Amino acid sequence: MGCIWLIARLSYPALMRVGHWLGALAMRIDSARRPVAEANIALCFPELDADQQAALVDAHLRDIGLMLVEFALGWMGRDEAIARLPLSIEGLEHLEQARAAGKGVLLVGGHFSHLELCARLVSQRIRIAGMYRRMDSTVFEWVVLRSRLHYADAMFEKDDIRGTVKYLRGGGTLWYAPDQDMRSKDSVFVPFFGVPAATITATHHLARMGNAVVIPFFHRRLPGNGGYALRLGAPLLGIPSDDVLEDTARVNACIEQMAREAPEQYLWVHKRFKTRPEGKPSVY
Repeated sequence: MGCIWLIARLSYPALMRVGHWLGALAMRIDSARRPVAEANIALCFPELDADQQAALVDAHLRDIGLMLVEFALGWMGRDEAIARLPLSIEGLEHLEQARAAGKGVLLVGGHFSHLELCARLVSQRIRIAGMYRRMDSTVFEWVVLRSRLHYADAMFEKDDIRGTVKYLRGGGTLWYAPDQDMRSKDSVFVPFFGVPAATITATHHLARMGNAVVIPFFHRRLPGNGGYALRLGAPLLGIPSDDVLEDTARVNACIEQMAREAPEQYLWVHKRFKTRPEGKPSVY
């Protein structure tokens, strides 16, 4: 935690240099995560030839180094340092319209390398809460939760449905990323990059119970030290519908669109296709 704190005190250009150095190291280390990224990218980008797929894997592993320093900055960066980061935000009018209508908002995003930092960046403009999974380390859990509560309205554990729904019904804005294989009984198989992916149905249920609008939340890191581009998309009209499969598929399609905009920045080292339809062989 001390190292993370020190990294977060670096200037942004210096922090990015450290991230690039860590990324170069990650690309060269023989890691169990490389085959995971290779399998995911081969499944999701069959139109790329072998060399192009390998180049995307390398680019993603280099991006992991930036992810490490961006997590440090998102957790422990000073408010004034966060405020100085180059930033553009589009689509705030969609949020304002939902709030004017008395609706809660689900900001639905994906697991990108800079998700923690971008959540803090968007919190400079709007009050948000988040959902999270408790960490195994007691020390990390205490420090990270304390850091997140510095900028967030609240942090709800993933099983705290009652608290989450109450927050949404009160007109709150909740950042939520439903794009990991949770091995949950509340998951369904819907396409992600054309591949059946076990996807949690919580977006549909939270929108229904919380009387909430679902707004896509895009974010990507710009080249060099250009900072970050954040975009709130138009609400996904019709969610919640009577068809949980259709709603979940629409959310996956939206996250796929985000990933295609900056493919090296998406978290390909996660075993997204760990759970397979019956009779289908393991991907990993």
